[in-house]
Amino acid sequence: MHANLFALGAIALWASLASLGVSLAHVPPFLLTGLALLIGSVPAWPHWRAWKVSRGALALGVYGLFGFHFLLFIALRHAPPVEANLVNYLWPLLIVVMAPLWLPGVRLRPVHWLAGLLGFAGAALAIVGGRSLEGGLAWGYLPALGSAFIWASYSLGTRRLAEQGRSFPTAAIGLFGAVSGVLSLACHVALEPAAELSLRDGLLVAAMGLGPLGAAFFLWDKALKGGDPRTIGVLSYLTPLASTALLALTSGRPLTLVLAAAAAMIVGAAGLALRAD
Repeated sequence: MHANLFALGAIALWASLASLGVSLAHVPPFLLTGLALLIGSVPAWPHWRAWKVSRGALALGVYGLFGFHFLLFIALRHAPPVEANLVNYLWPLLIVVMAPLWLPGVRLRPVHWLAGLLGFAGAALAIVGGRSLEGGLAWGYLPALGSAFIWASYSLGTRRLAEQGRSFPTAAIGLFGAVSGVLSLACHVALEPAAELSLRDGLLVAAMGLGPLGAAFFLWDKALKGGDPRTIGVLSYLTPLASTALLALTSGRPLTLVLAAAAAMIVGAAGLALRAD
């Protein structure tokens, strides 16, 4: 139960990520990612002694934190933000269906398949919503799918290391964020034009770093190491629901009956997953 609460805490923080990313769409993506990840690592700095981890753990952490967020920000710039956000949030389904491939002894029962597919159907309903996904923006969904796979495999990889007795301390998430942030800023210097941030930009970047790109990672790590990844994966479908509703509100788009139906399906899927736990 504690693991599920940690997961719900991370989900609540991640609900704001897409809206913050859209509000900061004028900031070069490497710069935005680097600053936010560095800020998110700050709370772990006093625990730097826990940062002595294996090269494999460090590589996994950088792969997850840097790769996921960079591709997400690229997707939000080259596809409609509501749809790209929900395509990205196919990662909960990937966590559910990929769990047996990554974790020995984990099997999918019919209820897990039902919950995962119901959650996927709810997300797909909200993605399509009567709109066409055709046209020149279609390629923007590819980085959204790529970021979904990265986050699912990073999450399952973290749990796999824990089960193999090679787990890293949760405080090491700060190291992953710091290294990923430095790499992203280096890419900004090499590949992007210089940019100036306003006071409002700085406050939004700080909010992004301390919330969805900071505290959420530590909560997610605690959840994965102590809970059932199949249940956590299905619960995570609450993230696109809350995130899409927030995006619609901040972008001035109405909350439609289609989104309400998607919400009912996703909440139903979460209920099934909790009963199976």
